[in-house]
Amino acid sequence: MIHIVHHSAYVSAAHVRSPSQLSKNGLVRDLLRAEGEEIVWHEPDRIPRVWLEAVHDADYVAEVLEARVPPDKERRIGFAVSEGVAERSQRVVGGTWLAGQLALEHGFAANTAGGSHHALAGTGAGYCVLNDLAVAAVRLVEEGTVERVIVVDCDVHQGDGTASLCAGRPEIATYSIHAEKNFPVRKARSTLDVPLADGTGDDAYLTALADSLAPMLDSVRPGLILYQAGVDPFGGDRLGRLALTEPGLIARDRLVADLAIARGIPLASTVGGGYGADTAAIAARHVAAILTLGRAFAST
Repeated sequence: MIHIVHHSAYVSAAHVRSPSQLSKNGLVRDLLRAEGEEIVWHEPDRIPRVWLEAVHDADYVAEVLEARVPPDKERRIGFAVSEGVAERSQRVVGGTWLAGQLALEHGFAANTAGGSHHALAGTGAGYCVLNDLAVAAVRLVEEGTVERVIVVDCDVHQGDGTASLCAGRPEIATYSIHAEKNFPVRKARSTLDVPLADGTGDDAYLTALADSLAPMLDSVRPGLILYQAGVDPFGGDRLGRLALTEPGLIARDRLVADLAIARGIPLASTVGGGYGADTAAIAARHVAAILTLGRAFAST
């Protein structure tokens, strides 16, 4: 059985400036529904405001939840923060936290949204409103659910927001493997960054991932992995600069799963980035990631 977190608030109308970002979640849901009894569904609550304020500035949290984000911050995010987007953002953070809880119980769980790794303390950025990865990691540690968490970010863009928000917290480690010359221009400092040259393909990517992540897991010895399984390293992605194939993405996710399973580390995944006009193809890549991870853990 594969444990999946989803909420109807995740499914929003596509935004004109981000046609794939807010509409793909419904397609992800429908593709997972087609898997039938293999999927166990869970619905998240809104994350409590106080937990958002443990990571984000209280003023910014108020701006989001009251749908009054200033225009300059909305420009950094890439779309307007309406009441629907505010509800979605709060539920998504709750979903990543719930996926973490479920992973600790079952070995693996996936949130069908999330991975908003560019959101910073006082603003969103890069199609990210609230940083679900950072909030979930901090909450899981501070409530004593797990002693150490690692955020493993395999999106094509560096997880700058997550790195910044988790800096100075020794119980949370951050790992990012990304295209060096891609957004954001100014990178933050993760616990470990693995920058890759434009056009890096399957073999070089998988070697770099294995050679860097395996020793880091052995050093950190986390009780939980929060995995940002962005599919934008795909060679045809509109905002990517790497050259992974679809089989390469599947191999990436299987490698991350195998590293976790070999060490007995539960893993919770989020969808992360994936951009382009063919939203159905993007959704299919996200679902392939979830099923690859889920079936790897189910087979153990």
